[in-house]
Amino acid sequence: MEPISVLIVDDSALMRSLIGKIVEATPELRIADKAMNGRFALQKIGRSKPDVIVLDIEMPEMNGIEFLKERKKLGIDIPVIILSSVAKEGAKVTMDCLDLGASDFVTKPSGSESANLHAVAKQLSELLVGYGGQYQLKKIAGTARRLPEELLKTYESHMADVERIRTDPRLPAETLHHTDSISPSTLAALASRHPSASPASPAALIKPIPARKPGPIEIIAIGISTGGPNALREVFSKLDPSLGQPIVVVQHMPAGFTEEFANSLNRICPLEVKEAKEGDLVKPGRILIAPGDKHLEVEKRALGTIAHLSDAPPRNGHRPSADVLFESIRKEYQNRALGIIMTGMGRDGAVKLAELFAEGSRTLGQDEASSIVYGMPRVAWELGGVMEQVPLDAMADTINRYAREFGI
Repeated sequence: MEPISVLIVDDSALMRSLIGKIVEATPELRIADKAMNGRFALQKIGRSKPDVIVLDIEMPEMNGIEFLKERKKLGIDIPVIILSSVAKEGAKVTMDCLDLGASDFVTKPSGSESANLHAVAKQLSELLVGYGGQYQLKKIAGTARRLPEELLKTYESHMADVERIRTDPRLPAETLHHTDSISPSTLAALASRHPSASPASPAALIKPIPARKPGPIEIIAIGISTGGPNALREVFSKLDPSLGQPIVVVQHMPAGFTEEFANSLNRICPLEVKEAKEGDLVKPGRILIAPGDKHLEVEKRALGTIAHLSDAPPRNGHRPSADVLFESIRKEYQNRALGIIMTGMGRDGAVKLAELFAEGSRTLGQDEASSIVYGMPRVAWELGGVMEQVPLDAMADTINRYAREFGI
């Protein structure tokens, strides 16, 4: 595929230059064009045909909110990544942008945040590659799940070679017992040619043996990162209003944003969604979101299960960490939980989800095609900690089914 084209929209020449350098430093990306406000951006979309848009919020003539409203009216479906300030007002308007169809957001590196420029650049490039790549596949193939003809031909050629080896009378029989599967080297070759359509790795087929049979599901725990805001909006809007289990969530998100994020989810979800507070009751009909910069754990007490927040050091580079949440779920619920790992960079949550599966709990992972970044769910799958891989558009129905069929 060609490099993913990025339209940069910001009224600050300094920010346009800075974002442009981030784009140019990422091999998968290229600059489609730049615009100083939403009005100019709308004029340039037709000519530059971007795969993804980076959008500032505060701009003259047409700001980010106004641009998103106009984008919706015009039926433009190009994904938009918001550049957000870290103030509380910034968090509120950022969630308003998500309500209007923006895909995700990244905080601006300004003031004291300048020291985190490298981290911001990494996050922004991940989002641009993830969302822009999905949109590019949508334009080219019509569906991200359709295997390209080149990959199919390569696979058919390999299987023809396997058959020739199998039927060669000159080779001893003991050399043929592995030829009924695709070799690891061919898997790697196929993956390098088309990563989004690569077959599952052999390691994914070897799962740990659970210590006991799964029990009734009493709690649902979700770990999610890059691409999460959009994914959770889709899943939570379709949950069963009568869901009988509480849900606890770790979404990697900066401090100051999770309260507004929970509020925005609460507006579209049939269940109560709130940012977790110390001592909150974990109960059916409620979804608790881990606060930014706090680990979330669950703790069983005589009168019920409560949420416990912790300032312990980051795990896997994150606080909150999905590993910390899954670890507490394993300790308190053993084989009576449903653990879910979704889109995200890195490996946070993967190891402890596998341990939760080994205890006998049920587990789900988001599939590669629908993940903005297939990192966390990939590692969990390769560790054998995922019972079933599920596309995003089927995740809510799958959760509802598991909760109903395997509930208390």
